Amino acid sequence: MDQTFSKFQPLALSLLRFITGLLLFQFGVAKLLKFPPGTMFDKVELFSLVGTAGIIELILGALLMIGLFSRIVAFVLSGEMAFAYFIYHFPKGFYPLLNGGTLAIAFCFACLYLATSGPGPISVDAMLKK
Repeated sequence: MDQTFSKFQPLALSLLRFITGLLLFQFGVAKLLKFPPGTMFDKVELFSLVGTAGIIELILGALLMIGLFSRIVAFVLSGEMAFAYFIYHFPKGFYPLLNGGTLAIAFCFACLYLATSGPGPISVDAMLKK
């Protein structure tokens, strides 16, 4: 069983990187472009803390999706998510399930893993390496 699943590890890594980037990108789109309408980010101003987070998520999420500068991008995003958790969620309470910080923690550690493991074989970084 281990050998069967381990064959797919490089592909799963590329898929994890792409989906993580896509999900962060969607938060950037919601915060900056107000799409889709009706989200909790409809009133975000560009030059605010949340607006700055949106810029980071939009640009670095796109870079993570295509796999360009993946390690440094993932590291910066990991830090942004840790910052978001401790600035916004943690003051609301200790338990992530109650303070709404579960997703920020998941993104933080997914990006930290990507920073240490690299982009996977299906990425611009892998293409440039060849």
